[in-house]
Amino acid sequence: MPVLKRFVFICTLLFSAAQIASAQNEQFSWQHLPQVSTPVFKKDTFNIISYGAKADGITLNTQSINKAIADCSAKGGGVVLIPQGLWLTGPVMMKSNVNLHVSRAALLQFTDDKSQYPLVEGNYEGHAAVRNQSPISGTDLQNIAITGEGIIDGHGEAWRAIGKDRLTDNEWKALTASGGVLSENGKTWYPSQSYVDGFKTPDAGVIQPGKKLGDYASMKDFFRPNMLVFTNCKKVLLQGVTFQNSPAWCLHTLICEDLTLENVHVKNPWNAQNGDGIDVESCKNVLIEGSTFEAGDDGICIKSGRDEEGRRRGKPTENVVVKNDVVYRAHGGFVIGSEMSGGARNIFVSDCTFIGTDVGLRFKTTRGRGGIVENIYIKNISMRNIVTDAILFDMYYMGKSPGEDSAGDEKAVPVTEATPQFRNFYVDNVVCIGAEKGLQVRGLPEMNIKNIYLQNLVLKTNQGIDIIEGTGISLKNVQLDCKNTSPLINIENSHDINFNNITYSNAQTLFAVSGKRSAQIKVSNTDVTKAVNKTDFKTGADNDSLTIVK
Repeated sequence: MPVLKRFVFICTLLFSAAQIASAQNEQFSWQHLPQVSTPVFKKDTFNIISYGAKADGITLNTQSINKAIADCSAKGGGVVLIPQGLWLTGPVMMKSNVNLHVSRAALLQFTDDKSQYPLVEGNYEGHAAVRNQSPISGTDLQNIAITGEGIIDGHGEAWRAIGKDRLTDNEWKALTASGGVLSENGKTWYPSQSYVDGFKTPDAGVIQPGKKLGDYASMKDFFRPNMLVFTNCKKVLLQGVTFQNSPAWCLHTLICEDLTLENVHVKNPWNAQNGDGIDVESCKNVLIEGSTFEAGDDGICIKSGRDEEGRRRGKPTENVVVKNDVVYRAHGGFVIGSEMSGGARNIFVSDCTFIGTDVGLRFKTTRGRGGIVENIYIKNISMRNIVTDAILFDMYYMGKSPGEDSAGDEKAVPVTEATPQFRNFYVDNVVCIGAEKGLQVRGLPEMNIKNIYLQNLVLKTNQGIDIIEGTGISLKNVQLDCKNTSPLINIENSHDINFNNITYSNAQTLFAVSGKRSAQIKVSNTDVTKAVNKTDFKTGADNDSLTIVK
C-alpha cells in the first residue's frame, strides 16, 4: 500500500474510533434527550380481504393475514390493511418493512384455541423459556409498525388462572360454570389440567439440556404467551392502537433498537395475572409518549435480563424517554426491575400521571441480580390514590427487608458481580395525594443505594419517609402531610443524608435514627420546633449522627 494511502487509511480508522468513543461517552440531559429513529414505509397497500379474509368473527384468518404480510414484505414493503370488522385469527408473524394498519373500529381478535399456538423457545422474566407462540411476534426485523385506531385483543381470559378473591360472586360462578379446574381449596380457578400440571412442576418452563419442545406438551397451557414480542428488531413503531387482554405481558420488546410507542392504549384487566403493560428489555433508543396503560401488573417497566443469564447477555436498556403517559391501577406506574441484570441507564421520565397504582415510581432488585441502574432523571409526576409507596427504591424484592427483625442486624455479604447497584437518580417535582408511604429507600448493607437527589416533593400520605442503608441521599423542598408521625422521617444505617427545607403539618417525632452505621445526617432550613420530639436515637445510633443547622 502506498505511503499516502496508508496514512489516509490509518487516519480514517482513528477518526472512526474517535466517533465511536464520543458516541459511547455522550452525555444526555433534559436539554439533550436521546433521539429515536422511526421507520418509513412505501404507500403500497395490501388489504387482507384480497387474500380471502372474512370479518365474520368465525372464520380463522391466520393464513390470509400472514400471506398479506409476507407478500407486502417480499415486494419491498408497505401497508397491510385490517379494515373495519371482527377478524378472528391465530398467531401473526411480522416481516420487515411492513406497517400492519388496524383501522378504526377494526377488532383483530386472537383465537382462544390454544392448539393454534405452537410451543416455541422464547424468553420470559429474563430467562430463556418454553412458551406458546405469541399472538404477534417478529425476530431480526427492520422497519416495522403496527398503527391505526383499532383494537387488538389477546383473548387472555382463556389462558390466565385467577383467584376467587379477585372476582365478584357472579363472575366467579360464571367462570367456574364455564369449565376449567379448581384448586384443592376451591379458591383458585385454572383454565385446564394442562395448566395445573405446569403449575405444579418446579421450573416448568426452563429449557433443560437434551429436551425437545415436545417434551413439554403435557404442560402446554401453562406457558402463557406475551401478546406481542419483538426480538432483535430495529426501527419499530407502535402508534394509536389499543392492545388489550393479553395472556401474560402485553407488549414485550427484547433487544430492540429505535423503538417508538406513541398514543397507544394498553388495556389489561386489573386482576390479570402477570398482566404488565409494556416491558422494554435490553433495548436502546426508546420513546414512550402520549400513551395510556391499564395493567394487571407493572405499567411501564424497564428490564434487561435476570441474574447470570442477564449479565451474560450484557445489554442494558438505555437512552429512554418516557413522557406524557398515564398509568391506571398497575403494580407500579413507572418501574425498573426486578430483572435488570444487564443494567439500565440514561432514562428520562416526565409529565406522567399515575392513578390507583400499587406503587408510583418503583425501582426494585435483589441480591443475585447484579447490574447497575444509573443516570435516571424524573420530573413532573402526579399521583393519586397510590396503594403503598409513592416512591420506592427496594433492593429486597421478594425477600426479607432490613429492620423486619431488628434494626441494625442485617449482615453484609461479599460484593460480587451478582451485587446490584442503584445510583445517580434525580427526581424533581412530584405530587402525590394519597398513599401509604411517601418515600421508601431500602438498600443493602454491602451496597447502599447511592446518590439519590429528590427535590420539590408534595407527599400527602399516611406515613412519611424511610431511608434504610442509603448513602448520599438529598431531599430539598419537601412538603409532608402525614397521619402517622411517630416518626415522620425514619433513618436506619444510612450516612451522608441531607434534608433542606422540609415542611410538615405536624410531627410527634420528626426524625428517628437507628443503626451504628448512621452518620453525617444534616438538617437545614427546617423548623424543628413544630415537632413534639425533634429526634429519637436508638439501636446503636450515635447522638451526634444527626445535626440540625438553622
